[in-house]
Parts: sequence; C-alpha cells; structure tokens
Amino acid sequence: MRKQDKAIIWPIYFDQTKTRKKGRRVPRNLSIPYPKIEEVEAATQKLGIKTEISIDASFPKNPWQKTGMIKVEKKMAKEQIISNIARQLLKARSTAAPTPTKKK
Repeated sequence: MRKQDKAIIWPIYFDQTKTRKKGRRVPRNLSIPYPKIEEVEAATQKLGIKTEISIDASFPKNPWQKTGMIKVEKKMAKEQIISNIARQLLKARSTAAPTPTKKK
C-alpha cells in the first residue's frame, strides 16, 4: 500500500507544449515550455516544501523519456501543490528571461 504523505510531481505537469491528454495538469496560462526537473525542484524549495528527487524516472505515458520526478511532502491537496509550483515556475521564468532590446 502506498504512503499518503507524499505526492509525485512530474515536470510534464507544467509543460506548455503538451496537451492535457498527454499529461499537462495546469492551464496553459500557468504552464511553461519544456520545464526541467531542476526548475521544478527549485520552485518546490522556494515554496518551502520538502522534496526527494529521482532523476532517472520516466513518466508512465512516455517510458522512453527519462524526465525525472519529485516526491513532495503532502501538506495540502495535490492539485493545490501543483498549482502553487506552476505559479512559482512562471514567476521564476519571467524574471530569468532577458527582456528584448530594440535596435535602432
């Protein structure tokens, strides 16, 4: 029997390039293109959630891709955790992206 105190989070949950059928769990406006496991881990740590990372795990719908997964401490509902991580990822990507400058 699986423990109920941890939730598994996959990077594909936040991938803007994937459909909901292929595994995305957040709305497109909260998702980012091609999230990395390191970004998801950084977002969970910024939120103060304890994590365990498994780098060579593959999402069940894509067993040939080793995307990694994160086990997070489940203090709230999984959907709420996913939503909070998505907002943090979006915030991190928007501040990390350089602003384009106009050439004259």
